[in-house]
Amino acid sequence: MVPQPAPAQLDRMFFALADVHRRGMLDRLSRGPASVSELAGPLGLALPSAVKHLAVLEQGGFVASEKVGRVRTYAIRPGSLQAMEDWVAKRKQLLDAQFDRLGLYLAGKGKDPA
Repeated sequence: MVPQPAPAQLDRMFFALADVHRRGMLDRLSRGPASVSELAGPLGLALPSAVKHLAVLEQGGFVASEKVGRVRTYAIRPGSLQAMEDWVAKRKQLLDAQFDRLGLYLAGKGKDPA
């Protein structure tokens, strides 16, 4: 079982994905590493804005950066979505169990007590 992230880290992860520009950057990075300008251009972002968005993604644990000379390149961190997937799966499992119990209860209500 993968250890659950601290609540503050989970908050940073959900916050990072709450913005359309950051999700767009992750979509682009899913095809491979890219520089800040390669990420900013298609989204119509100024470089300073792109850097701020990338910092949020890095704090959320989704990307890692490497600077070579004057160029900073970003790449997706492998397995970065796993903690969120595990959190969602756990909640889904709990909800499914509740609905299963409700279904059994409702099925029993329609039966003749004789």
